[in-house]
Amino acid sequence: MFSDPTFWVAIAFILCMVGLGFLKVHKMIGGMLDARADAIRAELDAAQKLREDAQALLAQYQRKQREAMQEAEQMVAHARHEAKRIVEQGQTQLSQSIERRERMAMTKISQAESDAIAEVRATAVDVAMAATEQVLRTQLSADRQARLVDDTIASLKTLH
Repeated sequence: MFSDPTFWVAIAFILCMVGLGFLKVHKMIGGMLDARADAIRAELDAAQKLREDAQALLAQYQRKQREAMQEAEQMVAHARHEAKRIVEQGQTQLSQSIERRERMAMTKISQAESDAIAEVRATAVDVAMAATEQVLRTQLSADRQARLVDDTIASLKTLH
C-alpha cells in the first residue's frame, strides 16, 4: 500500500482536493467574516451617527432649557417690577385720596364753623332786636317812638 504509486496519487489527489476545498472554504469563510465585519462596521457607524445626533439633540434641548429658564427669570423679574410699580401707584393714589378727603373734611369743618357763627350771630341779632323792641316799647313814649320811626325812614332814604 505505501509502496503503491496509485495510493500516493490518491493521497495527493485527496490532499489537493482538501487544499482546494480549504482555499475555497477559507475564501468563503474570509468573505463571510469580511461581510460580517462590514456589517458590524456599518452598525458601529450608524450607532456613532445616532450617538452624535443624540448628543446634538441633547445640546439643543439643554440650550432651549437655558433659554426658557432665562425667559422665565425675565418674566418673574418683570412681574416683580410691575407689582412694585402697582403697589407704589396704589400708595400714591391712597395718599392723594387721603389728602383730598382731609381737605374736604377741613372744608366741611370750616363751613360748619361759619354756619355756626352765622347762626349764633343771627340768634344774637334776633335776641338783641327782641330786647331792643321790648325796651323801646316799655321805656319810650308814643311820641318818641313815632319820631324814631320817622328818623329811621329818613336815614333809609339817604342810604339809597
